[in-house]
Amino acid sequence: MADNIFSRLGRLFQSNVIIRKTDDNRLIVKDLDFTQTSLTSNFIDRYQKLIQNTYSNPYAAAQNQRAAYEVRKHDLFRDYELMDQDPIIASALDIYSDESTVDNVEGEILKIRTENVKVQKILHNLYYDIMNIEFNLWSWIRNMTKYGDFYLSLDIVDKYGVVNVSPISSYDITRLEDHDPANPQLIQFEMEGDSRAGKKEVKENYEIAHFRLLADTNFLPYGRSMLEGGRKIFKQLTLMEDAMLIHRIMRAPEKRVFKIDVGNIPPREVEQFMQRIINKMKKIPVIDQKTGEYNLRYNVESVTEDYFLPVRGGDTGTEIDTLPGLSNNDQIDDIEYLRNKLMASLRIPKAFLGYEEGLAGGKATLAAEDVRFARTIERLQKIVVSELTKIGIVHLYSQGFDDSDLINFDLELQNPSLIHEQEKMEHMNQQLELAEKAMDVKLFSRKWIYDNIFDLSDEEMADVYKDIVEDTKQKFRLEQIETEGQDPATQPQEDDELGDDEMARSEDWGGSEKTYFGKNKPREDDGKVKKRHRSFGKREFKGKSPLATNKAHTAIAREGILAQLKDKFPKSNSSLLSEENIIKE
Repeated sequence: MADNIFSRLGRLFQSNVIIRKTDDNRLIVKDLDFTQTSLTSNFIDRYQKLIQNTYSNPYAAAQNQRAAYEVRKHDLFRDYELMDQDPIIASALDIYSDESTVDNVEGEILKIRTENVKVQKILHNLYYDIMNIEFNLWSWIRNMTKYGDFYLSLDIVDKYGVVNVSPISSYDITRLEDHDPANPQLIQFEMEGDSRAGKKEVKENYEIAHFRLLADTNFLPYGRSMLEGGRKIFKQLTLMEDAMLIHRIMRAPEKRVFKIDVGNIPPREVEQFMQRIINKMKKIPVIDQKTGEYNLRYNVESVTEDYFLPVRGGDTGTEIDTLPGLSNNDQIDDIEYLRNKLMASLRIPKAFLGYEEGLAGGKATLAAEDVRFARTIERLQKIVVSELTKIGIVHLYSQGFDDSDLINFDLELQNPSLIHEQEKMEHMNQQLELAEKAMDVKLFSRKWIYDNIFDLSDEEMADVYKDIVEDTKQKFRLEQIETEGQDPATQPQEDDELGDDEMARSEDWGGSEKTYFGKNKPREDDGKVKKRHRSFGKREFKGKSPLATNKAHTAIAREGILAQLKDKFPKSNSSLLSEENIIKE
């Protein structure tokens, strides 16, 4: 078999866990299939008892279990279709998609983070030009939250990568796991082909991007819809609403009670008499304008709305009374109870769905609910980002990337909750204020603050300290450029390898002659002057005599000030920008 791009992709996604080693010996791991959430009992095992296994052949038994699952899956999908017709649930699905695809400050819904500029450009071209996520991602997320699963078919071309993506209906695809004893980790997808020919197409794992909500492990290898928690409540709410409408239609109109005085009519003829009265009252004489014919048109008002009662004896006579209609029109506590349960299953604040009366605590309550809803959106975004990462890896691998750059990138969707971001910033601000106060009062060391307030490891502390030193260097460099107009980093280093007793200037003065005998400076006499002449030669001394004393020199020698100065300011060979000088300051 030729070693083409598809065979290499098959080996790459064989275990669904891709591991690469960076230049600094770090391991980067991408778990593309969330294998840590897998269980031995999955969705098929949960519903396999719907159809009893009567086959002795193991293959037939497996096919029977899959058939039971397929029947159950389609039942769930039909319920989801009915739920999508409800305005509350349809709005909830729209809100999931709206909040998951918010633009950031740069106007992009997906942020690509990588140190390789080439990889960044390739991925930007893939997501924004080829896949067009700015327009398509909204509908993809809505289908994923509705059915629990969403599938994308990838068109892969060698050396070019992913050139096109097309969505696949959840009705027409089946995920195959543990179906090959020789390769237990093999994952494939079976797509419905021509129904008349009975053909099915099998796709490899790298050819299908499977977005799935892994909220319930019992549904594996498939996802669990966001509507599953409210499926039972939705049926109860629908029945309750229908009963309420029927009740109000039947009881809301006013009814009349006709008390007909039958007088001395024999009891056997009362019923016939009442029927004639009813028919007469329920028919309205109408004259046809075209023909002029007289017609008794039947009144569409139902006979059951009124009551006809025969009465006799006494002073009763014929009377017409009115029965009041339904008066408790606003009594819908039972409906609100079920509606609140449905909203709780959707995890969306009532204010987002137009029910502001549910905010008993005002804006503070909405802010708290907004943070909880933001966490729900973050969970959805992580699932989407994981599958988009898989598509990006396939694209990069098809273009020849195989080293750590293949998976050394991160994708990020914008968090929709500003309140959630503000809480993070407020928490960090409190940490900084606490650390600054602890340093000012000198109660704790810098290392203690890093360990207990910021919870940094030793490696992170070393990196932070290194960055602080570098910032200090750059600050000093900018100050020198601003004040003196020179860049210290580009200036040559001064030679500082002279003797320890060099306290004088390099010019001729009445001090020590060691200035002229440094290690790196030549002697003025070129070695021709004798020692005694070098010591007391033709030099000009202060006081015009070599025996003249210097008051300052005598005071320094007698009082030991020179030794004290050397102890106080020891000579250092380090440069001005070294870390030791900055630490001492």
